[in-house]
Amino acid sequence: MKFAVIVFPGSNCDRDMYYAAKDALGEEADMLWYQEANLEGYDAILIPGGFSYGDYLRSGAIASTSDIVVQLREQADKGVPILGVCNGFQILLESGLLPGAMLRNKNLKFMCHFENLIVENNDTLFTSKYEKDEVVSIPIAHHDGNYYCDEETLARLKENNQIVFTYENNPNGSVADIAGIINEQGNVLGMMPHPERAVEAILNSDDGLKLFQSMLENWRERYVAGA
Repeated sequence: MKFAVIVFPGSNCDRDMYYAAKDALGEEADMLWYQEANLEGYDAILIPGGFSYGDYLRSGAIASTSDIVVQLREQADKGVPILGVCNGFQILLESGLLPGAMLRNKNLKFMCHFENLIVENNDTLFTSKYEKDEVVSIPIAHHDGNYYCDEETLARLKENNQIVFTYENNPNGSVADIAGIINEQGNVLGMMPHPERAVEAILNSDDGLKLFQSMLENWRERYVAGA
């Protein structure tokens, strides 16, 4: 399986994503500068955290207008798995690939610590290795992580089982305790916590590794087992 890690100016979790895919998971991975990236031929796309364009205007807003987002939309339409974490989630929201928006944390402070997440939906290509309602320990590191959507959108997310992760103890004020959501097609996941920072026990948790293992297992079932 071959992963693309998109690098924007201001990304700072790109190497973590690369390490998770290449070293922890043992698969191929490339770090691609956003202006030169060609996403054809990749089996999954990773949009890392950080502060793309310094978070000017809004977190992820400027990055969402870059040419690479056109390719992201094309790959999403083809069913290619796309994972956006933290600033990557914000970019997915700003580009319209996922519904909703991010507000400042309710305490108006940057927060960086481990949080317990509840796996609300394990019937996705990102979460099949987890158990339903499993509690996992994944670190957060954000200032604008307060997920917001209107009541109509929230009802649709619940109806379609698009809420994938929730916070056990909501740290940022996110509506319905939401930590991560998926698109209706099921191949685009955005989440504020950092699974790529929880892929080895030495990092205080390896609970994030199952997410990448789920992606790999799904890819093998689709493209290797039936070959």
